[in-house]
Amino acid sequence: MEIERKYLVKNIPFDLKGCPCRIIEQGYLSTAPVIRIRKDNESFELTYKSKGMMIREEYNLPLTKEAYEHLLLKIDGRLIRKRRYMIPFKEKLTIELDIFEGELAPLILAEVEFPDEESAHTFTPPDWFGEDVTFSGRYHNSRLSQA
Repeated sequence: MEIERKYLVKNIPFDLKGCPCRIIEQGYLSTAPVIRIRKDNESFELTYKSKGMMIREEYNLPLTKEAYEHLLLKIDGRLIRKRRYMIPFKEKLTIELDIFEGELAPLILAEVEFPDEESAHTFTPPDWFGEDVTFSGRYHNSRLSQA
């Protein structure tokens, strides 16, 4: 189960150089249901996500590089490229800050995953977070992939 909130970000008030960064590219084989392939640094996976906004089922399966490259030819829509910075936050939470590249630049989204629904509902975001887009399907990566 994935429980997360998502926010638009316009300005990052600090330097990201000290934050771990993952280079991600992902494409969608299907958006209903969501079936995604992803390269995350040098790991590869296939993911199924159920319908939903803040709470969704999510299943990840490892892929080989060869399987990923084969499936990459079959994606529907654009390949999403982004840098994901992992920023520690209070209460043992992590902000996943996605800075999109290519056609989706200069979009920046911050996601925070929670251990339970109550934590997600009572979360107070930092001041530099912008609009809460958790309940807007417009900012799901599967939607962003549709050119």
